[in-house]
Amino acid sequence: MEKTWILIANGERARCFERAPDHSLTELTDFVFPRASLSGQASGGDLTGAAGKGHGRTGHAGTQFEPRTEAQDKARGSFARQLADYLNDSVATQRFSALVLIASSQMLGELKPCLSMTANNALKRTVASDLTQFTGPELKKRVDRALELPD
Repeated sequence: MEKTWILIANGERARCFERAPDHSLTELTDFVFPRASLSGQASGGDLTGAAGKGHGRTGHAGTQFEPRTEAQDKARGSFARQLADYLNDSVATQRFSALVLIASSQMLGELKPCLSMTANNALKRTVASDLTQFTGPELKKRVDRALELPD
């Protein structure tokens, strides 16, 4: 029997569920990316990635600046890597065989490239939707509706 996991995520929270054949959802784990880490790091370190003096790719003296990346974008990328590591490890140990991602479009964009080849092969569906605030029967109803949408 195929075990299906559903990851519901946005840039701050993710919940992983196992979906039974009767479509009931059993929550396996809950991830919360603390926003406090952003404010704590912002005062002590530069999360913007804006300045970087040095020699450019051409090798002559000068200043090269890295593209500006907002702290929130970096935090979302870090959180996406954490989630992907969890999924990659879980599929490698055969805890699931099918994967569905229901996440905000930004999180999908960050998360999908971090998935291993095995996790990508298990990926059956992606849906751009943020369902992290829903619980219980309302969550189940919205997940069922999201999975009924055409690809």
